[in-house]
Amino acid sequence: MVIKVFLATSSGSTAIKKKQQDVVGFLEALKVEYAELDIACNEQNRMWMRQNVPEEKKPSNGIPLPPQIFNEESYCGDYDTFFDAKEDNAVYAFLGLPPPPGSKEAQEEEDEEQEEEELHSQEEEELQQLEEEEEGTELQEGEEEAE
Repeated sequence: MVIKVFLATSSGSTAIKKKQQDVVGFLEALKVEYAELDIACNEQNRMWMRQNVPEEKKPSNGIPLPPQIFNEESYCGDYDTFFDAKEDNAVYAFLGLPPPPGSKEAQEEEDEEQEEEELHSQEEEELQQLEEEEEGTELQEGEEEAE
C-alpha cells in the first residue's frame, strides 16, 4: 500500500507550503512509504484528486486544497484531519496502515484488546455465577416440594 500525498509544488501560499512540508516530513520521520503527486504541474493528478475527495470533505467552493492524502484509492483526509490524527497518536489508523510493533499506536491497540479480553472474561464469570445461583435455587425449590 502506497500513501499518496497530493501537493502543489509551485504554490504561492506559504500556509499551503508549510502544511505540505509538515505532512511529508512526518511521513519521512515515520518511514512511511509515500508518493508525492503534483497537482500544479500535472492536470491528471489535479483532476483525480478533485474527483476522489468526498463531497462532504470539499470546501464550500468545491475545490479541495493540497495537501490531500490517500491510501491508494482510499481517501484519508486533508491537512487538518492529518494534524488531528498526529495529535492523537493515531496517524497509522488515519492512513489505514497497521502500526509498527513497539509504536505508541500499537501499544494502545494492544491495551484496548487486553481490556476487551478482561471485560469478556469478567462477563463470562458473572454469567457462570448467575447460572450456578439459578441451579442452586432450582435444587432448593425441588427439595422443598419433595418434603
